[in-house]
Amino acid sequence: MLGLVFINVMINYLDRSNLSVAAASLSKDLELSTVQMGLIFSAFGWSYALLQIPGGLIADRFGPRILYAFCLITWSITTLLQGFARGFVGLFGLRLATGAFEAPCYPINNRIVTSWFPNQERASAIALYVSGQFIGLAFFTPVLVTIQYYFGWQGLFITTGLIGLLWGFIWYFFYRDPLEHKRVNAEELDYIEKGGGLISGKKDNPAQPSIWKWVNIKQVFSNRTLWGVYIGQFSLNAMLWFFLTWFPTYLVKYRGFNFLKSGYLASIPFLAACAGLLISGFLSDYLIRKGKSIGVARKTPIIIGLIISISIVGANYSNDAASIIFFMALAFFGAGMGLISWVFVSILSPKHLIGLTGGVFNFMGNLASIVVPIVIGFLVKGGDFKPALVFIGVIALIGACSYIFLVGKIEQAPATNEEVKSKNPLEV
Repeated sequence: MLGLVFINVMINYLDRSNLSVAAASLSKDLELSTVQMGLIFSAFGWSYALLQIPGGLIADRFGPRILYAFCLITWSITTLLQGFARGFVGLFGLRLATGAFEAPCYPINNRIVTSWFPNQERASAIALYVSGQFIGLAFFTPVLVTIQYYFGWQGLFITTGLIGLLWGFIWYFFYRDPLEHKRVNAEELDYIEKGGGLISGKKDNPAQPSIWKWVNIKQVFSNRTLWGVYIGQFSLNAMLWFFLTWFPTYLVKYRGFNFLKSGYLASIPFLAACAGLLISGFLSDYLIRKGKSIGVARKTPIIIGLIISISIVGANYSNDAASIIFFMALAFFGAGMGLISWVFVSILSPKHLIGLTGGVFNFMGNLASIVVPIVIGFLVKGGDFKPALVFIGVIALIGACSYIFLVGKIEQAPATNEEVKSKNPLEV
């Protein structure tokens, strides 16, 4: 099941980043300015971020099997159609649609991992499926560059769209929740549940209160620790969205790299981010098994990672290709360490609001997908990319401070009075 989610994430990020590979050629063919490209880069983020809370609510309501298949098929269709865009408005609209259909995916991912894995294995599981975005981009970015080189940016969008469309049907055929999987026995279900896993669809659970209420949304927005995590996620996503949008353009247009060569060099930071993520996930679970507190085990790798990611500014003081890629890889390695942060959703959220909390968490983090591409588009319009890298470095510093000073004791948010009443109606 984790392998299926891993492939979902790979396809998800290929369809987010294909525009960055196509950007230099596409902007020339469609006569788009850097400001317009910044807006197009951000279009995905507008709908994706704004629909995170509804996406989280939907993830709490509908099963992963049907909902994920729907998302895969619909966002793949909009990806394919981007190959037929003829101007700013059409491309902007299709990127909005892609973001909208991808919106429920990470809340679904978190719900799947919470259903299939006990607490002591969850950070490793999250690290493994999130690594799909970096492994996919590392190994397939050169492939995407080659496809565009021979078939144009139109062929790039059509190819990636067709791959996702096919995978949507494969997902529906193979995925099952723990209670529905024929190879899962009672002992495994007991192991998951005793370890804090939430078995989806368990029939003997008491009725849960409705999540479609203002009091639930208020709860996940009023917790100080959650706010610290939200700010930290914004910082991590700022680094991520630089690499998903402007990074190839930075190498080709502002550093003079050969287009085909840039495809291979661009894969190095993604491999570094994957290494940081996996090291962080397994280290965090190792610390838990060694008896360290949840706060120390979960926060320490993230704080270290955010501090390391400030090193992106070093690329401003480098002129040779090796040094530039080194600082980029080091910074993305640090960001990768921080991306086990999804583990806090299942730790901190009320049990009946995991999807909603995941939606808010992803909404706050993905505001960076709106802000960062647009701000960079304005910062670099004069032809100098140095202010953009300083901007990313400052955001990373803010994220580290957020985890140090705002994220306090790590404990599950208390149940609301409504939830308590629903479970104990005779005690009211």
